[in-house]
Amino acid sequence: MHSALRTAQTAARRSMATASGKTLTVGLIPADGIGREVIPAARQVLEALPSDVMPARLRFENLNAGFEYFQKHGVALPEETLAALKSDCDGALFGAVSSPSHKVAGYSSPIVGLRKQMDLYANVRPVISSEASTASGKKRAIDMLIIRENTECLYIKDEKQYEDASGKYAIAKRRISEHASRRIGEMAFSMALQRDGMRQLAAAAERTWSGRPKVTIVHKSNVLSVTDGLWRETVRGVYEGNETYRSRVDVEEQLVDSMVYRMFREPEAFDVVVAPNMYGDIISDGAAALVGSLGLVPSANVGDSFVVGEPVHGSAPDIAGKNIANPVAAIRSAAMLLERTGYDAAALVIYRAVDRVLADGTIRTPDLGGSSTTTEVADAVCKQL
Repeated sequence: MHSALRTAQTAARRSMATASGKTLTVGLIPADGIGREVIPAARQVLEALPSDVMPARLRFENLNAGFEYFQKHGVALPEETLAALKSDCDGALFGAVSSPSHKVAGYSSPIVGLRKQMDLYANVRPVISSEASTASGKKRAIDMLIIRENTECLYIKDEKQYEDASGKYAIAKRRISEHASRRIGEMAFSMALQRDGMRQLAAAAERTWSGRPKVTIVHKSNVLSVTDGLWRETVRGVYEGNETYRSRVDVEEQLVDSMVYRMFREPEAFDVVVAPNMYGDIISDGAAALVGSLGLVPSANVGDSFVVGEPVHGSAPDIAGKNIANPVAAIRSAAMLLERTGYDAAALVIYRAVDRVLADGTIRTPDLGGSSTTTEVADAVCKQL
């Protein structure tokens, strides 16, 4: 039940074109490792959607990227892939990348490159479970959406190392801008309203969140009063300057350390969480522990005119090629892409189908304690559509 902001004119044109029942073109970038298994599974589910909820004709374009491609061709994100995404595709699905832990001359992460080249300024990550494990030992139902600013903070990677009489030391610069904070704030409040609209499509008994939409602004401005102070003031300013947000959405603030504590104690208290890049990275990875496996957690890299669905898990080279990778995160990421392009009903059908397969418990991959294959999970979801 998670949507992305559709505000720019380009995005509006794409949404009208695809929602009119013509063609939805999806770029498929499996990249490395298990990406080559879970992305085909997501495609299978998309192709199995009933025509009454998915009126558009689906078209897929297979595209290259990844570390393995870099090893063969000397480039991780070829220009041909970028050109196809920009000119031919309405959205894309990215599998996983085997980025090395050490520096490799000439290599840079293709997913980071995609975010920059396509101006995908938000990483949107839903965390959903009917029985999340909490630090208190109690099982809780959660439906949380974490929105992470994707372009700034410490991740601008401006670091330098120095040395003085006491030894070596390093300094990293942190960038927080009003522009980036404002547009991620707009996305957070808009998505809170869109999630509320999606919830109205479901029966009351199926809704995990029953109250008004709520946005939690995460910061540490009690210490970082300048950078986090600007972030806090700007995001709050988006809320205070919009009468619709004020009348229909609740807002709260949470210091990042207490946010982590509360998230593990009472995750059901959160609806939409918006955070600067590094805080959002840490919070969203930690939140995956609430649902038991990274193989369940989807994400989307979102801009005003494009979206790339991306399962949270890595390339998992130890299980690659064995047909045992959990495809649920990729399938849910495909549903997020459908929301972005105007197909809320089709997305909801996929979410419900996945939930039914997980609730039944018969078909589970090894990461969830089962022995089912990637193919069997995809088949099971298709049957539930």
